[in-house]
Amino acid sequence: MIKVVLLGFGNVNHHLLNALYKSDKVSVTQVFNRNYIKMISPFENIPFTDDISKIVNADIYIIGIPDDAIASFSESLPFQNKLVVHTSGGAAMNVLSSKNTRGIFYPLQTFSKQRPVNFVNIPICIEAENPKDLELLQSLGAAISENVVEISSEQRAKLHLAAVFVNNFVNYLYKVGNEILEENNLPFELLKPLIAETASKIETLSPEEAQTGPAKRNDNKTIEKHLHLLENSDFKAFYELFTKALKKE
Repeated sequence: MIKVVLLGFGNVNHHLLNALYKSDKVSVTQVFNRNYIKMISPFENIPFTDDISKIVNADIYIIGIPDDAIASFSESLPFQNKLVVHTSGGAAMNVLSSKNTRGIFYPLQTFSKQRPVNFVNIPICIEAENPKDLELLQSLGAAISENVVEISSEQRAKLHLAAVFVNNFVNYLYKVGNEILEENNLPFELLKPLIAETASKIETLSPEEAQTGPAKRNDNKTIEKHLHLLENSDFKAFYELFTKALKKE
């Protein structure tokens, strides 16, 4: 049984708790958070503390806090020579304090507390300073996911960059589409089948093969119509930028 302490209780560690709790190979022995949190069912029996000096012994300590706080927080931990990992996609492993052995346990997914996720197919990206710790992280990842991969900090930084493009930026474009429809009294639901099909296509096609639209087919008449509709919109610059990039493909 792998004993785990969760340090911080934001979106990632919230979902990790749900996944790890269901595994018969893992025991979450404590949750630490600087602000008090009432543990709700079915986790009310998991010990909680907001006192850093009362963090209990474990095999792995998982830090799930904002990237810019990881270094100082890991340095403040009141123990040494334990395996401490963080869940960030963008922060290198060496931001962690060297007084403990260091590692990465990065689930590549978008997390919102109000929406449950299934970890089985979520890639768990791991990294560690020594083979023994890497093996332990492999076992922890395999307890909740069928897709555990060893990735270096340099590779993970590029992976996180790519994830921002395909997730954060794409979701922002959903917001743009929603605003255009709302301004014209049309429901966003009209776009949902298109969004679903676009996402589904890349299961069998490369993104390049799946690309369609007026820019792809060099339909300048339609492009000019769209630009006219966006004449007084902040979104016109986005349209021009993406159209220019797609025409180069």
